[in-house]
Amino acid sequence: MGHMDHAAFGWLTPLLSYVMACIGAALGLRCTVRALSATGRSRRNWLLTAASAIGTGIWTMHFVAMLGFATTGTEIRYDVPLTILSLLVAMIVVGAGVFAVGYSRDRARALVLGGLTTGLGVASMHYLGMAALRLHGTVHYDPLMVGLSVLIAVVAATAALWAGLNIKSPVAVTVASLVMGAAVSSMHYTGMFAVSVHVTPSGASLRGATAMQFIFPLAVGLGSYLFLTSAFVALSPTAGEREASASAQRPVESAAH
Repeated sequence: MGHMDHAAFGWLTPLLSYVMACIGAALGLRCTVRALSATGRSRRNWLLTAASAIGTGIWTMHFVAMLGFATTGTEIRYDVPLTILSLLVAMIVVGAGVFAVGYSRDRARALVLGGLTTGLGVASMHYLGMAALRLHGTVHYDPLMVGLSVLIAVVAATAALWAGLNIKSPVAVTVASLVMGAAVSSMHYTGMFAVSVHVTPSGASLRGATAMQFIFPLAVGLGSYLFLTSAFVALSPTAGEREASASAQRPVESAAH
């Protein structure tokens, strides 16, 4: 059995992955709050942004953490199509949960279904990402730890959607995002502790790309997207600010006439 290291670069990858999860959660929650106060196309666009932010944040968290994953006796590569598929799954399934909450009239039912759907989507993303691993040997999973990781994902997703419905103030959203980042990170490392690798020494070359060739550039690109989108959301006026601005302009226009 190969010895696994989940933090080959020390605390750098766990800390950075936690930060990415928090940013994705914070941005997703802020967009969900904006969506619930909007209508029509604006609501749809805010929900799409929320889904892409949460999905991107979770995926980036996972693969930044995987940059620190190493196993003695074998190099590690990643199947590129499967890795990209895991990103698409994260965005699509999180989107289904967010839209269920954003448009449903029965918020309690939507919260349960959305949390379950999104949680299973997060878990699917994680294990699809793990299926993309290419190494000399076989990967095995502890069913109990896998089940626990899926449970954590469902609870975390439900809590995130509940926060989107009930938490409005920026301070509360910040606190909720820190908690959500911890929950997502816990799900990831619980899933990783379910893994055992039986190495079969071989001189054959592995298919796929190394983490630095593919995962790192993609994670940097998605991280940049999160930061830029966060800046856009922070600078864009809320519905209340737009109404206040319109109200302030009416007396000026009346006086001009």
